[in-house]
Amino acid sequence: MTHFRNLRKPAILKWASSCFFENQLNPPVFVMGSFHLSQRQNPRFYRSKGSAVAVKREVLEAPKIPQATLKEAQAALLEYLHWTRSIPFMDAENMSKNSPHFLRNLLKKVNIVKDVRSSMARFLRYRPINEFEPFFESLGFKPWEYTPLLPRNLMFLSDDSLFFENYRVLCQFGIERNKIGRIYKKAIQVFQLESGALPLKLQAYQELVLSHSFMVKIIVCSPCVLIGDIDMKFIKVLEILRSMGFDNAWVQEHLSDQDSYNWGLILRVLSIFSEMFCGNELVRLISQHPGLLFEGSGYATFSLVGFLLKFGLPIDQISSMFLQFPKIQVQQFVSNLIKCFVFFHEIEMEVDWIAKLVCSYTVLLDSCRLKKTNSLLSNLNVGKKRLCKYIQENPQELSKWVIGLRIVPLPDSGENIESKRLKMKFLLDLGYGENPNMMNKAFKVFRGRGGELQERFDSIVNAGLDKADVSEMVTVSPQILNQSKTVIQSKIDILVNELGYPLSSLVSFPSSLSYTTQRVRLRMAMYNWLKDHKKAEPDLALSTIVACSDKIFLNQYVNHHPSGPRVWQDLKAKLSMDK
Repeated sequence: MTHFRNLRKPAILKWASSCFFENQLNPPVFVMGSFHLSQRQNPRFYRSKGSAVAVKREVLEAPKIPQATLKEAQAALLEYLHWTRSIPFMDAENMSKNSPHFLRNLLKKVNIVKDVRSSMARFLRYRPINEFEPFFESLGFKPWEYTPLLPRNLMFLSDDSLFFENYRVLCQFGIERNKIGRIYKKAIQVFQLESGALPLKLQAYQELVLSHSFMVKIIVCSPCVLIGDIDMKFIKVLEILRSMGFDNAWVQEHLSDQDSYNWGLILRVLSIFSEMFCGNELVRLISQHPGLLFEGSGYATFSLVGFLLKFGLPIDQISSMFLQFPKIQVQQFVSNLIKCFVFFHEIEMEVDWIAKLVCSYTVLLDSCRLKKTNSLLSNLNVGKKRLCKYIQENPQELSKWVIGLRIVPLPDSGENIESKRLKMKFLLDLGYGENPNMMNKAFKVFRGRGGELQERFDSIVNAGLDKADVSEMVTVSPQILNQSKTVIQSKIDILVNELGYPLSSLVSFPSSLSYTTQRVRLRMAMYNWLKDHKKAEPDLALSTIVACSDKIFLNQYVNHHPSGPRVWQDLKAKLSMDK
């Protein structure tokens, strides 16, 4: 864990967040080949987020078309597409039967005279439609998905002969039409291949003795293999898996049409595993948990190894953790671990202890889907310091604090009972004992242990103030004791020794100790500059200078001098640098 100790907690948290929250939960999708399609990259398409949202709302709220009306409308559209527009019958039929949203909108525009079919035929005779709309919908796109993809200046499928040719090649290869939309979303470049190129690519893979049904599945799941030359990383993954006893049928079984696959990343995960496990162990691991390879193309697995290495976990312990891997999704496993790590950070646990827990209880942490930190602190009825200690002594208790389970408050410790006794005594000494309601409110307002509150109170008295005055100060501004003794002493020192205010000014304005030292220094520096330039009264009270908002301070004081705003910004920058 030496490497981890050398890292500051914020640095580790930032690294974990960037590595997992932004990427692990949403791993690289490799949409449109190796990049996301944008308007600038392909001017054929336009995107309107507002219009897509409106279309989605319209679709979800639209009433269903009566079955008889739907059949007549489909027949009219089929006749138009096939006989009038010369679209092959199978494609025209697919478009007419699988574009209900398009038909619903079309029917709204048609004036039904005798029957739906003849009325629609008459309408289509004089008003050609944008054929890409029913076409995209029939490929499996939702209307709000295809709206941004509609070509800007094209209406007829025949206007884009290259696109339609490649579509026909995929159909003839045996890919279901309602899955071609997924290929289009994942790798649009497939539809932009030169005439005759796509059949040659398909033939090249078949010559590698890859079965037809297997290649159909691969093309739907990972159409990027059709871009460029033969994807040798894909072929290498198949060879390695085959050498372990996993044939192509096994691979096909564990691929999802809904996902995209980066075979280069899967190959890297296999390479790492081959160094971590002996042959039989690796075969057993992949057999039991194929998601380690295929979920997000193994990105979660790859990141998990890096995360644990970052904490200083030895390779043999990481291997052991994988061999104990529970029956949950890999991404959920990693997400649980990171949420535990963030929870430890939020309760202010020491970095060395976080490292110990991550390294010693990896599987436990990965299996716990913890509730939010604030919820746990509230339901457990405990402070951060005690919770840290409790987890360090009882790490298995984390499994009882997961989503879906009722949280049982921790029992009062001996320390808690003593702390409450001291806090009660402190509040009684301040005069809160006469009114039970006031005592209950005071318990909530004054944060900290009884001994700590007394120590903070004494630090103000020891600065040179009378005990009765300090009691009055605390009654008026109880929040001043919700700071550590060190912070209180530092603020008094700045006010008296640096800014030159008498100690008695705290009695008249006790909440001055509630403001940050940067705010007080900035206001006082600006006030002194204005005073030197005859733009502020010489004896303003500390409360007048510090308590008002920045907006009021700027309007009433800073803006009274032409150079005031510039000086204000300069002073603010200087104090930020000195912070």
